[in-house]
Order: sequence, then structure tokens, then C-alpha cells
Amino acid sequence: MAREAPGGDLRLANLTKRFGSVTAVDGVNLTVGQGSFFALLGPSGCGKTTTLRMIAGLEEPTSGQVLLGDGDVTRLRPYRRPVNTVFQSYALFPHLTVFENVAFGLRRRGLRSVDGEVHRMLSLVQLDGYGKRRPAQLSGGQQQRVALARALVNRPQVLLLDEPLGALDLKLRRQMQIELKRIQAEVGITFVHVTHDQEEALTMADTVAVLNAGRIEQQGAPADLYEFPATAFVASFLGQSNLLAGEATGASGGDVAVTAHGTRFSVPAGRARSDRGPVHLGVRPEKLTLVGSADQVPVGHQHVAGVVSDASYVGVSTQYLLRTDWGGELTVFVANSATSTPVALGGAAVAYWHPRHAFLLPRGAADADRPWPVLAEPVSASP
Repeated sequence: MAREAPGGDLRLANLTKRFGSVTAVDGVNLTVGQGSFFALLGPSGCGKTTTLRMIAGLEEPTSGQVLLGDGDVTRLRPYRRPVNTVFQSYALFPHLTVFENVAFGLRRRGLRSVDGEVHRMLSLVQLDGYGKRRPAQLSGGQQQRVALARALVNRPQVLLLDEPLGALDLKLRRQMQIELKRIQAEVGITFVHVTHDQEEALTMADTVAVLNAGRIEQQGAPADLYEFPATAFVASFLGQSNLLAGEATGASGGDVAVTAHGTRFSVPAGRARSDRGPVHLGVRPEKLTLVGSADQVPVGHQHVAGVVSDASYVGVSTQYLLRTDWGGELTVFVANSATSTPVALGGAAVAYWHPRHAFLLPRGAADADRPWPVLAEPVSASP
């Protein structure tokens, strides 16, 4: 399939949607670059699907604009927008063949000669030879490919994907992640992908926007969001983080000093979102190393001592919980390599890290008493 010239960036300007007294989307501003793979990531109820439906024209904004290139499409009917949507349910016509499902949109536009375009789409999604089958004769992954081909055959400027892989099993979902990324790169169409799956967003998207309670908490490249989150919510939702409540006393010599539970730590100033007052000192579990005593901590590293309270074997790594002297629990991921040694439950241990792998976040009154670490669904470490 030849690349189509995209119609410009997709922009949301102060987009808001209220349902009675409930604000589902609260003044969202973002730009999705033309030809990019963009992910809207967030928990259930955060407003991501409502945002997608407003882009598609299936939901009317309370205020704000949806702009595509130089055009304002906010009040256009869905069929007047150069936008197509792929839903989690696939929404295929069970009485039509795969060929006719893909051809449906072309025929509605009055095109008579559709064979060539339909076959090109089926080839793109690797379903050559499946044209005469019906949806019930296909696997879930194959049905998803048909839904994708049906959406792409109309050459939209923007393709919206609403939790498209949610109904697939883990292995198939990962295969489709790779396929979606390949297809998007080949067709050059802007993809906007809504998901609550952190791994999905990190794997496929060029840019991720994390939504929480109808607002964007942070937006950027997946690696940037993961390595240097802007808020405690992003740190704990996008993967898993250990967040230690402390007090920062300002920057000096390129570092920010932090005191937490009577212990002094430091973080490079470039890794600090706040350098004074209440903060969270954050460290990702995989950035930590677990040893038997403080004597084994390398020079220049910082550490916390405790007792191993839990160990979970998850294949490529073992996930330990280290209960500290002040009662908090630190999560540590240890790779199950040929050189790693299991740590005994109930035994004393020390977790250490290099300051350049930590980060500082502002800590508000609402999360001052939040337990450490903030536990969330981790990005999977399974093979």
C-alpha cells in the first residue's frame, strides 16, 4: 500500500466533556503529529475513551475543539470526518465474508471496482486467501486483522484504536502489538491508540499521554516517561516505582539533598522535578541491587536496609519485598541470571542504587501519607 499524504496534525484544544455534574475530560490540550503512533494511556474511568469518541465524532464536546490539519472538525458528523475507528469488539458483519466486510466502506462510497484495493488490504494484514471465509471461521487475532483492514481501506487521515487488543490472549496480544506497529509504519497513517495496558503503550507508541481523572499528567516518548516521570501517579501507573516520602533542602553542587525517615539521600539536580519541600524520592525496582550487608554496597551508591518479607518467582526475574526499619516495603526486581543467588525469606538484606537512577517528584498534601512504595500493575517481565 502506498503512503498517503497525511492531512496534518491532530490537535485537541481545551477539549472538555461533562456528563451532568461529572467532568469526564477536563480541558485536554495535545497535538498528535501526522503519521505518528500515539497512545492515550490511563486507568478505567480516566476519560481516554471519551476523548477518543470526541475525536471520532461519536460524542459532542461540552467545550473545546478537535482540529485536523487546518480544519476544525469539532461539529462535523462522524461520516464527514477523515477518521475511522477499530473497536475492541471488532464489530464485523457476521453474515458477510471477510472480503465483503473489508469492501463494505468502499461500496458505501459508490465504488464499483473494489477487488484490487480489498486484496491489497488483506495482504497488508497478512490474510491472503481468507477472503471467502466468514468471521465465525476466524480466530480472534484474524478477526482483529479484518477489522483493521476494513478501517484502513478507506484511507483515513487518522485511525482510532479503542482497546483493540483487549479481547486477545497474552501471546496473541503481543504478536498483534508487533503487527500494528509494522502496519502503521507501512501505511504512514496517524494512529491514536487508547489503552490501559502500560506494556502495550510502551511497545507500540512513538508518544504516550498519561491521563488521570480527565487530565493529562504527562506526555512524551515512552522512555522519557518511564525513566523520568513528572508525577507520583505517572511513576506508579507506568510500570512500578518505589516512592519514599521525604523533604528536599535545595540544590548544591549539582545535587539535591533529601532527608527521609532520618536518612540522608541525594539526587542529581537534573533528575529533580522539585528541589525543596515535600518530595517523593523514586527508584524503579529494576534499578536496585539486593545484597546481604551494607559492606557490599559500592562507593557512590545509596542504600536501604531491611528484612526480605516476600519473594515471587516470575521467570526472568524474582520480585522481592524488603521491609524497612520504619515499616515500609521496598520492591526489588532481581534478574534470574546464571550468576544471581536467591535471597532467603526472613533474612537481612540491603537494597542499593546509584543516585543517577533515582528521581524526585513534588509531594502534595493529598499523597503525604501514601504508603511506600506506591504499588501498581508492573510492566510485565515475562518472556
